[in-house]
Amino acid sequence: MPSTNTSAQAPSGLPILSIEGLEKVFPSADGDVHALENINLEVRKGEFVCLLGASGCGKSTLLRIVGGFENPSDGSAKIYGTPIESPGPDRGVVFQDYALFPWLTVAENISFGPKHRGLAKSEIKETSQKYMQMVGLTQFAGKYPNTLSGGMKQRVAIARVLANDAEILLMDEPFAALDALTRAKLQEELLEIWERTNLTVIFVTHSVEEAVILSDRIVVMGAGPGHIESDISLNLPRPRDPSSIEFNDLRRDVSNQLRRHIAAAPKVRDAIDA
Repeated sequence: MPSTNTSAQAPSGLPILSIEGLEKVFPSADGDVHALENINLEVRKGEFVCLLGASGCGKSTLLRIVGGFENPSDGSAKIYGTPIESPGPDRGVVFQDYALFPWLTVAENISFGPKHRGLAKSEIKETSQKYMQMVGLTQFAGKYPNTLSGGMKQRVAIARVLANDAEILLMDEPFAALDALTRAKLQEELLEIWERTNLTVIFVTHSVEEAVILSDRIVVMGAGPGHIESDISLNLPRPRDPSSIEFNDLRRDVSNQLRRHIAAAPKVRDAIDA
């Protein structure tokens, strides 16, 4: 049965996301691939959580399970206590490759969700304008994706999720392909949107600096099979200065944890960006 938006019926006190004993095994001709093992995680509403680890540790697989695109082999993933069985409007996904509809304009891409939810034309227009303004794209409403820069495409992707009334924003290394200046600007804008909307964000990255800049919590994952090594709460006030002593002390601590995990799984050693 398809998942539905649970915001109006969320039981008080329950975490928005709860994962218990989750396992994922992919069958293959060379034998089963054990991608995730005994994942246990709770995320409260409004938290910004980064899943951090080297390539091959199962970060994206875990995100796809939360998104409803993969089913666990064992254990459970639940939204407000309801098992995740399929994609739903309560969870919006932003990928590295944008996943925009190339035949639709910026405004039409952002309006896609509200239109298919059956909103009135006036509501669709109002919603589209609201989120175009939020991501700074009002003047590009009539442009098509192939005329936009990478950073602008990612802004459209974020606005499209927001317009669909999602409660959880799932982001799979969304800024990895962007240049450093654009990446820093989008990180800043994402935090502004998060603070204004009370979204819950689960953000996959292999960059320690990005995780420390963005998150309330860093969930460090190790490979062989994918598992949670540590769950680190960040108490640095925002905005965070990457040149400060406090920031660099924390970045060093997290980097050291990652290096220890990678030492136990040398096949992914070169994937870490510390």
